[in-house]
Amino acid sequence: MPDFHQTGGITTLHRLGRPDVERLEAELLSYSGARPIALVLPCLYAEIRGPALKRIVESLGAVRYLRQVVVSVSGTTRREEFEEMCSLFEGVRTIGGGSATLIWTDGPRIHELYRQLHVEGLDAGAQGKGRGVWTAYGYVLAKNVARVIALHDCDVLEYRRELLARLCYPTANPNLDYEFAKGYYGRVTERLYGRVTRLFMTPLLRAMKSILGPLPFLEYLDSFRYPLAGECSMTTDLARINRIPSDWGLEVGVLAEVFRNCSQKRICQVEIVDNYEHKHQELSEHDATRGLHRMVLDIGSALIRNLASYGVEFSAGFLNTLTAAYVRTAQDAIARYSDDAALNGLHFDRHEEEVAVETFSRALRAAGLSFVRDPMGTPQIPNWSRVTSALPGFLQELRSAVELDGGGGD
Repeated sequence: MPDFHQTGGITTLHRLGRPDVERLEAELLSYSGARPIALVLPCLYAEIRGPALKRIVESLGAVRYLRQVVVSVSGTTRREEFEEMCSLFEGVRTIGGGSATLIWTDGPRIHELYRQLHVEGLDAGAQGKGRGVWTAYGYVLAKNVARVIALHDCDVLEYRRELLARLCYPTANPNLDYEFAKGYYGRVTERLYGRVTRLFMTPLLRAMKSILGPLPFLEYLDSFRYPLAGECSMTTDLARINRIPSDWGLEVGVLAEVFRNCSQKRICQVEIVDNYEHKHQELSEHDATRGLHRMVLDIGSALIRNLASYGVEFSAGFLNTLTAAYVRTAQDAIARYSDDAALNGLHFDRHEEEVAVETFSRALRAAGLSFVRDPMGTPQIPNWSRVTSALPGFLQELRSAVELDGGGGD
């Protein structure tokens, strides 16, 4: 059921009326001269075996308004597997008839570039989505043909072209002129999903607001309906100056950088589909290195570091208060979700939800204590402005490495 309610300090662009993807795509094509669009896809090689990636590639084969498609391939050191991924994307074409570009992030040429950065004191971080996205953004900047970058994951099970068109539209339409657009959507099948947002991120933000008061940064984060969504679009100028984490704190880190670098009038969230289905992580309640447990640890660490940069002090006593307030707020949320599920006939395991909150509270406390011991923590990946200042020829080296690996492209 569509709504048009506006919340918080950022604009919400809703999905109203009947879908009209042909109109959106025609307009995006007309804007492509002034606002050419690059699509960045962070992708694990293992996803080639699943149904989602093939569906995405098939759908992208019918898209005609993209100037670039850049696929950052991780999870394989074998040349033949990278070439297999290149073959999968052969049917994806860009304006002018170019092909998709694939970046072999685990290949020897790209790893040599990561080594150069490390020697210079500019660490690109460990293997993961953050580093893959950052590397792909660098290639887009090196080519210098796009003015807008869209980003989405490769595990969307029910991918449709409308998702991409709606994600690009706010930043590609010069009459709207947003610098950053965050996608949002529902996460419901026969049960409620989105556990990290429902049971950790939103309750934590509201617990923090109850303790610290209405800090602008917290109000901003709480304005997003799905702050942990992996789908966004932004201008290339913003991609150049944003620093991002290399771990699961990527989405929070990006939102924090956008808050620092943009006027809120140039930020929006856009409903890209009514419902969204992708792979679900296990909770991993007894292992903090895996699953949602690890994800919450990284997200909590990113949020705490950013709040500290605005003057919030994290002592052991404050962490005790915050953890208690979070648990109470999350438990209240569980009751609300239980009622919502009952009304709509959805499966709802209240014990399972309580176990998730207990796991998340331990991860929150661990993230806070880790920050107290080491306030700097894992450094963010340096932004591309700093990299090009330290190593003026690095972007061209990255472009050459990608092209020598044979990853396609214009």
